[in-house]
Amino acid sequence: MLLSALAAAAVPIRAAAHPALPAYDVPEEFLPLEVSISEGFEPYEIHVRPDEFALYWTLPEQRAMRYTVGIGRAGLYHSGEFYVGAKKEWPSWTPTPDMIERQPEIYSKYEEGLPGGLENPLGARALYLFTPEGGDSYLRIHGTNNPHTIGRAVSNGCARLVNDQIIELYERVPMDTRVVLYPKNHVHEA
Repeated sequence: MLLSALAAAAVPIRAAAHPALPAYDVPEEFLPLEVSISEGFEPYEIHVRPDEFALYWTLPEQRAMRYTVGIGRAGLYHSGEFYVGAKKEWPSWTPTPDMIERQPEIYSKYEEGLPGGLENPLGARALYLFTPEGGDSYLRIHGTNNPHTIGRAVSNGCARLVNDQIIELYERVPMDTRVVLYPKNHVHEA
């Protein structure tokens, strides 16, 4: 289990402003932190702890970067082990057939897709999670321009970070990175 206890000298890290992004405020408690973690975790992996609304990018020497994320709402969050099978900057987005079926009033107008850009739900960057068997899980770790969705269970199954933080994480994460989405133990809803 990852420890979310912060190192004594930990200071929240504000990502450098990206010129293509609008300004928005993220509460200090949602800024990335370098933290200590338990033994036994390989460096350079992603671990998402939904009950903490936390994504950990593991580092050497029992350290990790901790990002606060928004996660999938009840019934839409899927735990498991995945790997980064694709990475895209300013990705296009098409809702899944399940999303359209669940909420046609919201998603049917996008069934032909939405090009990448500031209005796109995947934000500035996306890491596409694939199953160990090699198939696209349709789960993503992606950006958002809506900082109010961070630290909440509001998505259709993906983990989201604010855009400047996903840009920074995207640069660190290589293809084929192992990703572990831990099960939810508690129900968190918006």
